[in-house]
Amino acid sequence: MSDLSIQLHWHRTTPELKPGAYSAEHMVQYNSSFDVMADAAPDWGGDPANTNPEQALAAALSSCHMMTFLALAAKAGWPVASYHDHAVAHLGKNPRGQMSVTRIDLHPVVRFDTGFQVGDEEMDQMQDRAHRYCFIANTLADSVDVNIL
Repeated sequence: MSDLSIQLHWHRTTPELKPGAYSAEHMVQYNSSFDVMADAAPDWGGDPANTNPEQALAAALSSCHMMTFLALAAKAGWPVASYHDHAVAHLGKNPRGQMSVTRIDLHPVVRFDTGFQVGDEEMDQMQDRAHRYCFIANTLADSVDVNIL
């Protein structure tokens, strides 16, 4: 199977590395050409202008879910015209008492070509199938509750 990678670059900007006195801001590089500034979540001192790992995890799940949904919709002959999602990663303590992403809520909105529609039950079934086949959802299956709202 595939090995997929990123490059991560961080350097200290303070004279010493001391607790609470350094920046976690870093660069994540995708495919040697796309750079994203990342940092800790704002509640942990990160710059809110940068993305953070928790957002990146929500983005990975949302993206994977969408691509899986589109593949299934194409096989079913559903003429999807647009797909929008608002994904939210929730932080809390896991069963071991450690801070973690405990839940990710997806809020997909699917629009079809004019004249085509599916019922709520059909849409729910397709969203459930997309969740079951999504690689990222399967990776998180034992540790993160994924809600498709």
